Amino acid sequence: MLYLDNSATTKILPEVKDAMLPYLMEEFGNPSSKYYSIAENAKSAVKEARHSLASLLGCKDSELIFTSGSTESNNMIIKGVADYYSEHGNHIITTKVEHPSVLETCRYLETKGFDVTYLNVDSFGRIDVEELKGSIKDTTILISIIWGNNELGSLNDIEMISTLCEEQNIFLHSDATQVIGKAEINLSDYPGITFLSCSSHKFHGPKGIGATFIKQDQYEILTQITPLLHGGGQEQGIRSGTLAVHNIVGMGKAAELAHKHIKANSQKLTILENRLVQILQEKFGNHLHFNNDSKDKIPGVISVQFKGINNELLVKKLAPLIAASTGSACSSSKPSHVLAAIGLSIDEVRSTIRFSISSLVEIEDLEIFKRL
Repeated sequence: MLYLDNSATTKILPEVKDAMLPYLMEEFGNPSSKYYSIAENAKSAVKEARHSLASLLGCKDSELIFTSGSTESNNMIIKGVADYYSEHGNHIITTKVEHPSVLETCRYLETKGFDVTYLNVDSFGRIDVEELKGSIKDTTILISIIWGNNELGSLNDIEMISTLCEEQNIFLHSDATQVIGKAEINLSDYPGITFLSCSSHKFHGPKGIGATFIKQDQYEILTQITPLLHGGGQEQGIRSGTLAVHNIVGMGKAAELAHKHIKANSQKLTILENRLVQILQEKFGNHLHFNNDSKDKIPGVISVQFKGINNELLVKKLAPLIAASTGSACSSSKPSHVLAAIGLSIDEVRSTIRFSISSLVEIEDLEIFKRL
């Protein structure tokens, strides 16, 4: 079977598994403990993993907080900012095409008296920065904009958005889950980004581990938020709980490998995407319509309508040969809110399939589509 649902999750790399195994068996110490060797070894392993991830993101090691994944990171930042800065304002700006962990968190905050603006997007899922600028109020405390869309692959102009937020002195959070490991980024180039979320399992690391970037000020103090989890004070008091060392080591190794191969992998994904589009066009011709843009996007993500064919039935029919999806794995029971937001009809939404490619795929693997 050809696996093309990598926006949902990716296969763990053998090197990642090998790096994790000792911390499940021999090196099982708690990094919060002191003095004895397996505790110190665990602490050193966490430090090394944090550095590898910081190198991938282009930030300081001390600006990274480990979490269970992007869903927790998104909740922690949005709720944490809302609570800590509620005396300064109650207005949050986001978009209609965010991950459910952002949208549902914002809807929850609306029940607590917060004012949320949901920005429209264009036909490819990108916001209009001028509309964002016009939506800012005196009470705006946070702007949360997805970097790369998980269904369409579209990239927002984070550089321009970052500059705007820096000029307006408003916190900017970006869910970068789909971008990390697939496109080169350096957070030092985006001084307006205060918070960022990512998950290990989107770039060939283990599930159940992610991270939040929290920007430091000139005194190396993290931007203050109310913690989502209180307890023993781990992760600089921002995210308490015993660290999952094996998962952190796995994320660190995946980040190291992603950083090392980022250019080659990105180029390969572009080649694979172009070849898959070509094969689909040759085989299905006018029965296809691509929802995604061909530029300014995450390489390897394709959203395509098979006109007149129900996507659920098609995914089931493809399943013995090809693993694909009808959209986000986190909202699989509902028609895509992303596709609805870009103006697709319900029939067009229900005929759309997402193919998301991994750098582990070889170009000859795509020939399987000719058997359909």
